[in-house]
Amino acid sequence: MRILAIGDIHGCSMAWDTLLFMIKPQTDDLIITLGDYVDRGPDSNGVLERLITLHKTGQLVALRGNHEILMLEARNSPEQFEAWFKWGGEQTLASYPTIGKKPKLETIPAHHWEFMENLCVNYWETEHHFFVHGNVDRHLPLNQQSPEQLFGAKFHYVKPHISGKTMVCGHTRQTSGEPVNLGYAICIDTWVYGQGWLTGLDVNSGQIWQANQIGDFRTGWIDQFKPI
Repeated sequence: MRILAIGDIHGCSMAWDTLLFMIKPQTDDLIITLGDYVDRGPDSNGVLERLITLHKTGQLVALRGNHEILMLEARNSPEQFEAWFKWGGEQTLASYPTIGKKPKLETIPAHHWEFMENLCVNYWETEHHFFVHGNVDRHLPLNQQSPEQLFGAKFHYVKPHISGKTMVCGHTRQTSGEPVNLGYAICIDTWVYGQGWLTGLDVNSGQIWQANQIGDFRTGWIDQFKPI
């Protein structure tokens, strides 16, 4: 069984489709997506549909990212809606049908809200790795991490976690298009919505696959990105 982590998708369904074509998931693979499925890219609607379909197979563990949280909170007040809209929500709403002249939250189907709110999880761990969207407090177990750490903390000044497991995260965009591999912590948000790539990582073998929004792809190994 492969354990496949996939970085921040941000509405980039072309990159997602290309990446899955390259990876060719098998029925016994476990796929862990690291959050931020919506905003900034052109097809958040399509990305959520693809993830929901994959989730139904039982192969997908979908983490919740800060952009899903912002989108969920946008339902609570006009102020929170405006904050989300300016942070990428404009592109997300544009991927759904419109009502009148402006796209509205009401056009987003209930199963998309259900997926983000109830089917996504805050973290995941396996025997040798743990997976979060943002970062962690190295001194606390995963079930004691604050939302600010899990969803908002950047990949800066990272130290080994008390569990001894390797952290795999997204959230901190790597505008170089290359993942960061510290050995005990790996960041695979490689800026697909900008001029970068969507990255997939087999955490056991170390193989990586990358695809972008124009259908280009490349492969490599995570050990290529260890600091010298």
